[in-house]
Amino acid sequence: MSQYEDLIYEEKAGVATITVNRPDRLNAYRMGTYQEVIDALLAAGWNPDIGAIVLQGAGTRAFGIGGDNADKKDERQGRGTIGVPVELLHAALRDVPKPVIAKVRGYAIGGGNVICTLCDLTIAAENAVFGQVGPKMGSVDPGFGTAYLARVVGEKKAREMWYLCRRYSAHEALAMGLINAVVPDDELDAEVDRWCAELLERSPTAIAIAKASFNADSEALRGVSRLGFNAVSLYYDTDEAREGGNAMREKRPPDFFAARRNAKS
Repeated sequence: MSQYEDLIYEEKAGVATITVNRPDRLNAYRMGTYQEVIDALLAAGWNPDIGAIVLQGAGTRAFGIGGDNADKKDERQGRGTIGVPVELLHAALRDVPKPVIAKVRGYAIGGGNVICTLCDLTIAAENAVFGQVGPKMGSVDPGFGTAYLARVVGEKKAREMWYLCRRYSAHEALAMGLINAVVPDDELDAEVDRWCAELLERSPTAIAIAKASFNADSEALRGVSRLGFNAVSLYYDTDEAREGGNAMREKRPPDFFAARRNAKS
C-alpha cells in the first residue's frame, strides 16, 4: 500500500518509521488501522535496505490506547478472530526479521501497552504512561498480552497490571523491565535516533537470527493466543462484556456482576 489513511510511513537512512496518525483519537486503532500497520511492518521488515523499524503515535498525548471504542465489538467484520486482526499484528511484530522499537510519548494503554511489550525495544519519554484496561472494559488479551507480559515483567506484576488496571509511569515501567530506557520528553527523538544508529552498525543477519532465537522460546504462546481469542470472541457476545462499553458510553461505573445475574435470570 503506497498510500495510507491512518499512518505516516517514512524510510530514511536505513530506518523505517511508522506513525499512527490518529491523535484526535489518542492513536486508537480502528479496523483499517490494524491492516495498515501490518502492511507497513511487513514492507519495512522485508526491505533489505532497512535495518530498524520505529513505531510511534502522532502527537504527544498517546502512543496508542488499543482498539477504538467507537467501533462496537459486535459490529467488527474484518479479518481476525474477534473481527480485527490483533493476532496478525502481533505476529507481524514478532515475525519481521528487523528490530522494532516502540517510541512512546503519552499513553500506552490497553492494546498500546501490549504492542510495547511485543516490540523488541521500547524507549519512552518521561510523560509516558503504561497500563491495561481490559477487565474494566469487558475485554482481555488472552495470549501475548498476558502470558508474554509475564515473561517480561514477572508473573506477580503482570497479574497486578491485568487484575487491577492501574497506570504506571515511565520510570515505574523501566523498573519492572517493561521498557528499555526513559529520557526527558524533548530528548526522545534524539535518543531513538542513537539507538537506531547503533543497530545499523550491527550485522542485520545476526540480529535476525537472534530475534528468531528469542522468539522460539515463546513461540508456543502463538497457539495459546489463537485459542484464547476464540474464547474472547464468545465472551464478547455476553451481556457482561457489553456492560463495559455501555458503561463507558453512558459515563457511569460498570456493574459486571449485575450483568451476569441478569443474563442468567
